[in-house]
Amino acid sequence: MAKLEACRIDKWLWTARFFKTRSLASEAVSGGKVHLNGQRCKPSKEVKAGTKLTITKELYQWTLTVLAINSHRQPAKEAVLCYQESPESILKRQQQAIQHKQQRALMSHSEREHKPNKKQRRQIHRFKQG
Repeated sequence: MAKLEACRIDKWLWTARFFKTRSLASEAVSGGKVHLNGQRCKPSKEVKAGTKLTITKELYQWTLTVLAINSHRQPAKEAVLCYQESPESILKRQQQAIQHKQQRALMSHSEREHKPNKKQRRQIHRFKQG
């Protein structure tokens, strides 16, 4: 595992597997979804070991400390070793996940997003053509 002293924040988010691509990581940083030591930053900002990060993605938020910086993207089991998440952050995310599951369970099937079946697709095509 190649270790560096510092790295761009968008590259670190990609190597730590928070985002699938560097461009998605860069957009998140530019959009204010990532805070470095409590402040907004640009995608080119350098990250070093010991840096505190707050990452907001979809419904969840991570508060973590950078432990290591990799030069290349590693498997998920190794990427987890690059940071340490605070216990409060872990607990909060677990509670959010449980709450989200309960809300989805309370929704009726018709309110959930679903793909139309074959019969419904035919009806849609007939409606659009006629």
